[in-house]
Amino acid sequence: MDIFIKFLVAAVGAGTPLLFGTVGEILTEKTGHLNLGVEGMMSIGACIGFMVGYYTDNFFLALLFAAVSGALSALIYAVLTVTFMANQNVTGLTLTIFGIGFANFIGIFVLNKSPEGTLKLPERITAAMRGIHIPGLSDIPVLGELLFSYSPFVYIGVFIAVVCAYYLNRTKVGLNLKAVGENPGAADAAGIRITKVKYLNIILGGAICGIGGVYCSMIINGGVWISNNVGGLGWIAVALVIFANWQPSYAILGSFVFGALRVLKYYIPQNVFPFPIAFYDMLPFLMTALVLVISSMRKSGRINLPAALGLNYYREER
Repeated sequence: MDIFIKFLVAAVGAGTPLLFGTVGEILTEKTGHLNLGVEGMMSIGACIGFMVGYYTDNFFLALLFAAVSGALSALIYAVLTVTFMANQNVTGLTLTIFGIGFANFIGIFVLNKSPEGTLKLPERITAAMRGIHIPGLSDIPVLGELLFSYSPFVYIGVFIAVVCAYYLNRTKVGLNLKAVGENPGAADAAGIRITKVKYLNIILGGAICGIGGVYCSMIINGGVWISNNVGGLGWIAVALVIFANWQPSYAILGSFVFGALRVLKYYIPQNVFPFPIAFYDMLPFLMTALVLVISSMRKSGRINLPAALGLNYYREER
């Protein structure tokens, strides 16, 4: 039982960066824009957030700069696809290539200047990232460990997902956003400022992805800088958007499921399932492929798919 509880706790932690990436991409896709640059935005957030934390010894400042860098990288995508009507798929892929290359370049540049030969976050930040202990609640048997023992990132991610779900489904601005993604021509005729809505939400989605990226460099890698630290999680997040049916609240469950697949190799008995470790490393990506295949075959799984997704809006043609 104790091993199972630890597995669930580890699954939540492993799924947290996916939650940030998925919610950020949901906001972007609700505008009608498919941004395949999630991996790149997360990589830039991972790099900038880590470096700010390394030099300033301030956890919240690192978090802020990770979000800002993710937002700025999304702004590049928004300018190209919203203003200049560039192809969304090509622009997103380019952003991914640029983001990964930029992060690795900055990381290696700073690493070469480090007298220790390595980049490790200061103890003050490492302490701030540890699991929160809430007196009384964290000491409850089973529930205390399952609900009140995580790093601040986990609670921030769940909070953002819940707020975004409320924003999309219960606010006028959120409903306007969904209208833009469904039929930008009709939304424009109704007086909704299409360009403003697209820019704001694409940038907001990038900021959320940036926070997910800094989780990878700070938590998953133990506060030590490693190149390519996002490790394909951005691509899984893109598929999780479909798995979550474009609903931020469902993204919480989806990220937990994929997080469980990521840590399964550490908890499954090898004498019962004697598969090589590479098989378990493959599982999240195999599941990603299955989600894409099954969703393309089932129309019911795409009920919340924005009708104008991937299509640039030309006002002169409405």
